[in-house]
Amino acid sequence: MRDTLPPLASLHAFVLVAETGSLTTAADRLNVTQPAISKRIRALEAHLGTGLVHRGANSVSLTEAGRDYAAALGEAFAAIRGATSAIGARPEGPLRIRAYTTWALRWLIPRLPRFRARHPGQEVEVTTSIAPVDFARDPVDAAIRSADHPPAPGAERLQVVDVAPYAAPPLARAARRLGLSGLTLLGSRVRPGDWEVWASATGHRLPGVPLLFESTSLAVQAALEGLGAVIVSPMLVAEDVRRRRLLPIAPGVVDTVDSYWLVMPPGRPRPALQAFRAWLLEEIAHDLSGGG
Repeated sequence: MRDTLPPLASLHAFVLVAETGSLTTAADRLNVTQPAISKRIRALEAHLGTGLVHRGANSVSLTEAGRDYAAALGEAFAAIRGATSAIGARPEGPLRIRAYTTWALRWLIPRLPRFRARHPGQEVEVTTSIAPVDFARDPVDAAIRSADHPPAPGAERLQVVDVAPYAAPPLARAARRLGLSGLTLLGSRVRPGDWEVWASATGHRLPGVPLLFESTSLAVQAALEGLGAVIVSPMLVAEDVRRRRLLPIAPGVVDTVDSYWLVMPPGRPRPALQAFRAWLLEEIAHDLSGGG
């Protein structure tokens, strides 16, 4: 016998006939005619040099060689189906999310273990940038942007950006007694006007010009070290407040009119991004319900 594999179409036809016991059913499964199935099996028998089926008037049955061959081929086709299913279920590479540094560090990344637990094997790569996203150029699947209106067609609102001032406990207690006078105000260059927005809404007079860091994360770290009071969204320091590393220095959480938005490319998103979006909205709803 030649050292070549029989045609796959003939093998598939024979396996279906062996499984169903019917040329007609096998033909229906493959969307071909019954004579086409018979032709494929005869070609396979000719290739092998042995008979595989007994043909009756209204039925077919396997020869002894046919039964042995069908059993081996059944295992082979099962392996092919399994391998094909595994390929289809395999994650399509890491999910690439671009976000602001502070939102990524203080809100998203601490929650990612919950996403991984729900979607094992689906990795999420997080990059940070304040630049607008261009899906035709940038290697990202989705971006988180902040703006007072949708930053792109189809952008989905995630969270309102509200702000309040916080400081390490000694400074916070002093500010509650003595007011803001003499207090170093900390903020970020990304959101330089938040102190003014908060002061205008709450009636406070600011003691000076805020010291601005490159990111809110750096400003928060400076506040944790006792360098001053930081203006920041409560959701980004919730864990620090819970552990009493930071405390509010005055009542009043102010809506800045900005929101965080999920921006995705046009068209139907890849399944991993659909799963990430659903999980993201669920986490946000959990926060809003008081789940923390």
